[in-house]
Amino acid sequence: MENVVLIVHLILALALIGVVLMQRSEGGGLGMGGGGAGVSGRAAATALGKVTWILAIAFICTSISLTIIAAQKSAGGSVIDRLGDVTAPEAVQEESATDTLLPPAEGDDAPLVPSAD
Repeated sequence: MENVVLIVHLILALALIGVVLMQRSEGGGLGMGGGGAGVSGRAAATALGKVTWILAIAFICTSISLTIIAAQKSAGGSVIDRLGDVTAPEAVQEESATDTLLPPAEGDDAPLVPSAD
């Protein structure tokens, strides 16, 4: 179910981008330009404007539904619960690892060979 909603969500996103790019620019971006019809309180509702609203509402609905689906899937556990399965290395292994990090003794002329862990 989640995959179906996700695919619909992606299609809505692409359609919304396409519809917004097809709309006519009114030249009022970032407050530039001025006067004329751009000052009026409400612009004329075009067909592309209505489609944009419909796609935006559908996009928000699919976003909310994806959030609800993800919350239901993760309600069973926590990340911290999953960390409890990891076992810590034993102290004996840590002590032996520190012994190999010490420099060689003064009388030890043997070459140092790296060991693979």
